[in-house]
Amino acid sequence: MKNTDTHLPVLGEDAYLVDTHCHLDMTSYDKDLTDVLERAEKSRIKRIISIGIDLPSSERAVLLARRYKQISATIGIHPHDVKNTTDNDYELLGQLFAKDSEYIVGYGEIGLDYVKNYCPIDKQQHHFAKQLDLADELQLPVIIHNRNADSDTLDILKNTRPLVQGGIMHCFSGDYNFARRVLDMGLLISIPGVVTFKNAATLQEVVKKVPLTSLVLETDGPFLAPHPHRGKRNEPSFILHTAGKIAEIRNIRIEEVAEQTSLNSEKLFKFDKGKHK
Repeated sequence: MKNTDTHLPVLGEDAYLVDTHCHLDMTSYDKDLTDVLERAEKSRIKRIISIGIDLPSSERAVLLARRYKQISATIGIHPHDVKNTTDNDYELLGQLFAKDSEYIVGYGEIGLDYVKNYCPIDKQQHHFAKQLDLADELQLPVIIHNRNADSDTLDILKNTRPLVQGGIMHCFSGDYNFARRVLDMGLLISIPGVVTFKNAATLQEVVKKVPLTSLVLETDGPFLAPHPHRGKRNEPSFILHTAGKIAEIRNIRIEEVAEQTSLNSEKLFKFDKGKHK
């Protein structure tokens, strides 16, 4: 099925993509979510993971996953939102997972953000470690948010439980040296639409050097729309631009990017279980 948007690359008939990180519960999609999902399907975006950033958004992500087969959910509390988080919040997240585990494929996004600093650093660090422990208890892979906190992020990852279920360094923005350290932790690297920007040389170097078996793709919609949609609302179908840029950088066919990154996503999130069987 070909995409009617002539600006989008077109995948071969047997190829498909996975958007590992999108905030479909946000108000940006309230008026046309059905259309967004239809465009994604026409663009051969087989699966979209709607990400929880606090308890209410985690609940909304699960509701979306219950309603739409192509959506899966994650649960968790973003570093921007941990300031007033209590043990009761974690208990409720655990209850949500117990009730709807077949729709929930990961824990996050969680981590550290030293750019906006909406929450004190010590609070962020405490709750990051606490949520890594909870993710391990629930046997879920983690989705990690890291902004200007490379050293502390890795230190906390090293000093908590082993990442038995694996995880993703979401919206990767570091250099190749940091990417190697992330890979040594057993994590995958998630490439956003930023890779299509003219000033993204560092990220493009990462894409060129990191094994394709260690990469997954994301939109982070409604944020960070790739070129040529930069500045507009992002949506899952636009991940084709990201895949196309990666193919260009690595001098391979876009179908190769689609096949391997989708396989990486499916292995991590175990799409063969639950409602996706």
